[in-house]
Amino acid sequence: MGRVLAAAALAFLSVSSVLAQQAGKSSECGEGKLCPSKYGQCGVGAFCLGGCDPLNSFSLDSCTPAPICNSEDYDFDSLDSIQPNTEYLGDASKAKWVSSGKPELYEDNVLLTLSETGASSSGTLLASTSYVWYGKVTAQMKSSRGKGVVSAFILMSDVKDEIDFEFVGTDLRTAQSNFYFQGIPDYDNGDNLTVKSSTFDDYHTYELDWSPTQLTWSVDGTVLRTLKRSDTWNTTTNQYHYPQTPARVELSLWPAGSSKNGQGTIAWAGGLVDWNAPDVEKFGYYYAMVKEIKVDCYPTPDGVKKKGDKAYIYTAKSGTNDSVAITDDNTVLKSLLGTGTDMDADYPKAKESKSADTPAAASDLATVPGLTGAGPGTNGHPGNNGNDGTTGETAGGSGSSSSSSGGVGGFSQGTDPQKTSEASLPKERGLQSSLFAALVAVLALLVL
Repeated sequence: MGRVLAAAALAFLSVSSVLAQQAGKSSECGEGKLCPSKYGQCGVGAFCLGGCDPLNSFSLDSCTPAPICNSEDYDFDSLDSIQPNTEYLGDASKAKWVSSGKPELYEDNVLLTLSETGASSSGTLLASTSYVWYGKVTAQMKSSRGKGVVSAFILMSDVKDEIDFEFVGTDLRTAQSNFYFQGIPDYDNGDNLTVKSSTFDDYHTYELDWSPTQLTWSVDGTVLRTLKRSDTWNTTTNQYHYPQTPARVELSLWPAGSSKNGQGTIAWAGGLVDWNAPDVEKFGYYYAMVKEIKVDCYPTPDGVKKKGDKAYIYTAKSGTNDSVAITDDNTVLKSLLGTGTDMDADYPKAKESKSADTPAAASDLATVPGLTGAGPGTNGHPGNNGNDGTTGETAGGSGSSSSSSGGVGGFSQGTDPQKTSEASLPKERGLQSSLFAALVAVLALLVL
């Protein structure tokens, strides 16, 4: 089902940034040494950070090195650890999570929101800034509910190795498990896991325990599924189709039941999203709640090429575990005009004849998935060239990405999480609507 979700996300991308160049399945991002997002668009800046596909980049080093695994417990008593992807430049010491859409704070939980219009109209995605290359990852959370609404807790690598927990809003007693190797669809990989009580009403602890030889899915401390690497040998490709490359932790809520998606995706999600559902009428949005994430990194795999201890890079286009190396390479761009091959690229200075407060002209390069005209002097937001950047990547359960800043449609790159006041679920929709109106007034954009 995860590949169906990816197809749905691709549908959203078809109307995104006209300045982003398309990188088809068989083509690479050639011009300008660009980087591809998960769904085929090419650009610089945020395109070259987490989620950048090295196998379809101009070169393997077009994507920035990925921050190495860090064992940590992540609580959400504030949103200080979350940075929108219009601002994140690759420094995992300054931000633990990159956001797309509109995360909110409520009673020591981060809310992943989904609204009909405004900043989270394609949902909300949080992606870890540090990667995991084998380890135990645990999420204490509540899913969303309702027709067409899907919540997800997944591990997603840049070459599309993937491990999933997904929650369809019409089936609150089931956690769907799945896995993929390099995004290759295999519809026998999914399995439904029974949860003892409502995934919406009650907190549950979902755990992915991933080693080089075995993967388990657990709910509330009980292992419900085990996958052995030895059972994934593919006789056609002569490879183990087992997730095996460094992955980001991703948490998302997205509208699988959008009318823009295929009928198969809509049916899987329980039907079209009901924008008059009680949660939407009362709060202005659907929501999933995440209370805590724990990451316990496992030791470096045997035989890995190791020239440092700060970052993961790919050394070959095979995209398998033996193509990953650990280095001391820099992971931080100087600006959103940078790439892995030009980490120090910066915005051009404003002309001396202009006042110091006058921003430089916006760049024609796509810098953040879903934005157009984002460039110098704009902090990743659309510039003054008339483009408003309205759609982009979505928070699909099988590999989502991108964020926004106050916009309409999709993952709006939105408001600075550090400045977002605590959400109040008891508030009625009128207050939330005014908040979305304010966001829409800021800028239009999107992401997934």
